[in-house]
Amino acid sequence: MKNTEFAGRLFGWELHGDGRRITTGAVVAPEERLTWPRTIGVGMQHVIAMFGATLLVPLITGFPVNTTLLFSGVGTILFLLLTRNRLPSYLGSSFAFLAPLAATQGEGLAAQSGAILVTGAALFAIGLLVKAAGRKVLDMVMPPVVTGAIVALIGLNLAPVAASNFAEQPWIAALTMLTIIFTTVATRGMISRLGVLVGVVVGWFAAAVSGNLAPDATAAVQAAPWIGLPTFHTPSFQLNAILVTLPVLVVLIAENVGHVKAVSAMTGRNLDDLAGDALMADGAATVLAGVGGGSATTTYAENIGVMAATRVYSTAAYWVAAMTAIALAFIPKFGALILTIPSGVLGGATVVLYGLIGMLGVNIWMDNKVNFNNPVNLMVAATALIVGIGNLTISVGSVELQGIAWGSVGIIVLYPLFNWLYNTVGEGRLAK
Repeated sequence: MKNTEFAGRLFGWELHGDGRRITTGAVVAPEERLTWPRTIGVGMQHVIAMFGATLLVPLITGFPVNTTLLFSGVGTILFLLLTRNRLPSYLGSSFAFLAPLAATQGEGLAAQSGAILVTGAALFAIGLLVKAAGRKVLDMVMPPVVTGAIVALIGLNLAPVAASNFAEQPWIAALTMLTIIFTTVATRGMISRLGVLVGVVVGWFAAAVSGNLAPDATAAVQAAPWIGLPTFHTPSFQLNAILVTLPVLVVLIAENVGHVKAVSAMTGRNLDDLAGDALMADGAATVLAGVGGGSATTTYAENIGVMAATRVYSTAAYWVAAMTAIALAFIPKFGALILTIPSGVLGGATVVLYGLIGMLGVNIWMDNKVNFNNPVNLMVAATALIVGIGNLTISVGSVELQGIAWGSVGIIVLYPLFNWLYNTVGEGRLAK
């Protein structure tokens, strides 16, 4: 295929209807877009959704904030290219790396970057295997009862974080949450698709007027320069840091496959053939971040929530978000401004967004008519959800694995085992 033909198919988004409104029950597909002003508006909402979490990881771990923002934008573009614009996603900082980065803090930033690079390369290799084996392997390993549980626990696992932020500034959080809900359900046209952005803006102004913005945060905005280059670091490779970091592959695989399943459910399309590409793309983006000294990346649950709220799955919006992130990486003052968003505003927004992700998992069960009268389905899903929601955290040696990892691995391993037992020696055998 000629380069011009490839470019035309990759970037030639079709206009959805008149580009101004979405008809009842319809969605804006990945290969479609709204008018460019509306597409830019949705893209800005994706930037807002990912910004706080993407910058929180480097702030906790000591990685350069602007560098992390730069590689999140570059990584997102790489993801869109490798999935051929069929799978909308934003790649933000991965929280799965917080524990190993904390454990290897004494090794230094260069060694941590090297461990991120190696983990990304391993994820890319796993993606190659999945792509070669085909999506039938995923159907065997992750049937609807498993994928629904993983998607649900990814969202609900974050519930304590949302509740904690909400409780810090209850009235600001409640105002933000109610504004998002009201804008989404009680308005029409494009404004109803920008509920998260409207809620965050309203909450921020309420916090500013009431004096609930942190004084040191506003001072940081004044002190930050308008233009600045990101800081880059060269990775080094130390076995201890690599071995401590590699187990997060479990979480990255679960998050990427869960993302594919969630977008499939939302768009009504089977995108399982893209699971290998998604793993390869996230692996490549993480390798790139490791090369330059940025935080590792993953598909972002926050942006799934935005898509669920807006019903806009256009990859054009993600190109806008990615290019905006790259541009903002060179504007330290804007990054400082975003960090003035108080915890109450984040709490109000994430209560809605994380809940939407949890309900997407339930929707996968409903669409696939998962039978919970079957004790295998009931038991393994119930156990995985509680492990994920309760964020069961157990250390294996020097590695600390949390609820998403245990819940995801548990149901992937236990479902086929107990399904075999049920159909071999249990009541399932008698029903045949």
